[in-house]
Amino acid sequence: MLKSSHHSIAVGDRVVDLANETLRDGGGGNVPLRPRAWAVLRLLATRPGQLVGKDEIMDAVWSDCEVTEDSLVQAIGDIRRALGDAGRSALKTLPRRGYMLVVDEGPIDARLVHGDTPRLSGIEEQPASSSTPPHLSIVVLPFANIGGDPAQDYFVDGVTESLTTDLSRISGSFVIARNTAFTFKGKAVNVRQIGRELNVRYVLEGSVQRGRDRCRVNVQLTQTETGSHVWAERFDKPATDLLDMQDEIVSRLANNLNAELIKAEARRAERSPHPDAMDLYFQGRACINKGVTPVFLAQARDFFMRALALDPGNIEAAVAAAQIDVSIGSAFLTDDPSVQFEAAEAGLNKVLLHAPSHPRAHMLLGAVHMQSMRALGGIAECRQALLLDPNLADAHGFIGLAKFLLGRGEEVEAHIHEALRLSPRDTRAYLWYMFVGLGKLSLCADREAADWFRRSIEFNRNHALAHFHFAAALALLGDQKEASAAAAAGLALDPGFTIRRYRANPKVDNPVYLAKRARFYEGMRLAGLPEE
Repeated sequence: MLKSSHHSIAVGDRVVDLANETLRDGGGGNVPLRPRAWAVLRLLATRPGQLVGKDEIMDAVWSDCEVTEDSLVQAIGDIRRALGDAGRSALKTLPRRGYMLVVDEGPIDARLVHGDTPRLSGIEEQPASSSTPPHLSIVVLPFANIGGDPAQDYFVDGVTESLTTDLSRISGSFVIARNTAFTFKGKAVNVRQIGRELNVRYVLEGSVQRGRDRCRVNVQLTQTETGSHVWAERFDKPATDLLDMQDEIVSRLANNLNAELIKAEARRAERSPHPDAMDLYFQGRACINKGVTPVFLAQARDFFMRALALDPGNIEAAVAAAQIDVSIGSAFLTDDPSVQFEAAEAGLNKVLLHAPSHPRAHMLLGAVHMQSMRALGGIAECRQALLLDPNLADAHGFIGLAKFLLGRGEEVEAHIHEALRLSPRDTRAYLWYMFVGLGKLSLCADREAADWFRRSIEFNRNHALAHFHFAAALALLGDQKEASAAAAAGLALDPGFTIRRYRANPKVDNPVYLAKRARFYEGMRLAGLPEE
């Protein structure tokens, strides 16, 4: 299958030409590979038949930037596709350890190594790699110390360094390392030139001004290709404990940037005549962020399935596809949510075999456990996700949901406040507001529940379940007119909803929770939601 020479490794009809730094096909033509994927392949090809550990590969290939293991998984997927038919069998994955090119010695066709096959005149050979900046590639320039007090430099630099680290946790991101970014400290910069020099799509700049009682942070995200601003934000915070303040500033910025970068990448992908797998992934994520409706979820699933068709090894698309199943089951959009939860669990377990440190995969697996009679196990998975990514505010939200399912509605609000502290404008905050409303409703605090449901709907109206719960709370309060209007708004988004479907899928068998849930059915009936 795989044959080697002093300077080349043949894999099926492909040749890894180490001397010329190219991957060639059966006709001697170059097979394009992105620079990092080529670097991984080159490292494996220099040690055929040997296990090369994940940490060693990461240290060798991404020494100049901070990325997650997902970047390695994506590079391996790129290599397998580039190697063609033999790629999957020749490039072995040793779970949790590393990768290996399997060797079968034998002669190599000289035409494949040297590229002697005749070419059509007037057609230039394509380069082995593209200079196009990677998706979600960004450099965080050193933030400016507006006050000018040298004693504050350590705090301002700490914000920059921590933000660089935390942005590298964003799925699919490529973040220039701190040492490179800090060479620009104190210099006037041209973002378009920086984009060309560092091969990144985005530049993040900012400033910090600390007074005696307040800390003000200004940030702006710029697209390097055009020099246009993508996003800007300013916020003030009381200057209390410095480390806590720094953590909160960084968490809020990282979560806001996650959402803004997804929107920016999705807009870019819409203009692409030939979107790749990551283009499709970002478009799907943008659909998910619009809300939980059958239409948006169907659109998002289509993008993720197309991404996986192009790249079966795309970890992010696989996790996002599982999220669609979790959303459908959680929102009572089907008569038998167990089908969706089982599909999501199978998909997430498969992902975690290849990427055991993927925070969102652990979090979503926790969500499946919570709604499949395993709430405590779900909390454990979400806590694992938070160990891997302390900024993952949604994991706090799901822990709050689990407390409601365990019949501990009085504990929900504290978890949601922690999620909102990390990400007050999160695209999924409408779900967190609903979780608090559920906890309040289970405690018969109907007025407070209605207020939280109202906040959920005002944040994002495209979530039928929030409308249905709002209708139930209003009906229990005796506000029949507004309850009927809320019920109608929900049915416009999900015409198939019935009380029977809701009652038949309680998600847990906790008797305390089930007894409290009976009030929900009563409120829904009073609001005029259909029984069957």
